[in-house]
Amino acid sequence: MVAFTLSGIAERLGGTVFGDGTVKIRQVATLERATPDTISFLANERYLGFLKSTRAGAVIVGEAFRSGVELPHIVADNPYAYFARVSSLLNPVPAVAACRHPSAVIDPAAVVAPSASIGPGAVIEAGADIGEAAVIGAGCFIGAGARIGPRCRLYPHVTVYHDCCIGDGTLIHSGAVIGADGFGIAMDEGRWLKVPQIGGVRIGRDVEIGANTTIDRGAIEDTVIGDGVKLDNQIQVAHNVEIGAHTAIAACVGIAGSSRIGAYCRIGGASGIAGHLSITDHVEISAHTLVTKSITEPGTYTGAYPFETNRDWRRNAASLRRLGELGDRVRALEKTLGQKTKGQ
Repeated sequence: MVAFTLSGIAERLGGTVFGDGTVKIRQVATLERATPDTISFLANERYLGFLKSTRAGAVIVGEAFRSGVELPHIVADNPYAYFARVSSLLNPVPAVAACRHPSAVIDPAAVVAPSASIGPGAVIEAGADIGEAAVIGAGCFIGAGARIGPRCRLYPHVTVYHDCCIGDGTLIHSGAVIGADGFGIAMDEGRWLKVPQIGGVRIGRDVEIGANTTIDRGAIEDTVIGDGVKLDNQIQVAHNVEIGAHTAIAACVGIAGSSRIGAYCRIGGASGIAGHLSITDHVEISAHTLVTKSITEPGTYTGAYPFETNRDWRRNAASLRRLGELGDRVRALEKTLGQKTKGQ
């Protein structure tokens, strides 16, 4: 396990050290569970109480909390982001040696960079292009004409359909499916006809796609995922969706076809985005929110019904069902009162 002094960390990552810079740090930890050879962080005043009792060897804080820290500490502009960099420093991704496992099936017409790693049972079809230092995990499938950019890492059992393009440095977790047919069907004389999905999927650089997330190919044009987008597990991205750069989407979100989501958006878990709408840049959508119309102004939008005891929920739900009737009664009363006022 690698270890750095507190001063050594600051030399590599920036920030200002206060206290004993020779403290050895071997791992990161929460304030509650830290040990003397670990470093933690404080970014929210709600956790000040833990700071007093923590056993951490050092902490990362913002300027606002610097005066209340007795432990050795690093002051950083963004303590949580700094903590992420420290964790990456202490927990580097293991290097993967270039290889082609004997059980991998690689079409002679595929192009595989010499520095790429192809795991057991992987299948790479004709015309596929695997970039330098890419890692294709065990059991992955790369379809004909697909491109996997340099330094991409596909964990075991990722499926990339034909003619899809994965940008440099993208990370895709197990079970993800890129480029399956979008849900295109047309009713004709009492039966559904399949609409051929002839577009592809274009994924930008430095994207992360969670386990069992699915991104459908476009019906005519491509489905597009911008640079730096972060997708959690079990997300459904339908055909012809466009997601702007550096947007982050939490687990179990469903995005219907042809919707466009801007850059630097944050979408909470289990939210739903209806089809053929647009969401502008810098929008935050709270968890469990159903978006049924376009959002044209940046800001935070919430549609989740707050939880409460079942007894109160049933009473409020019953009132909600009568809301239209109550509105009609209020308007009738207002009309009657208006007429009485005129009569006076």
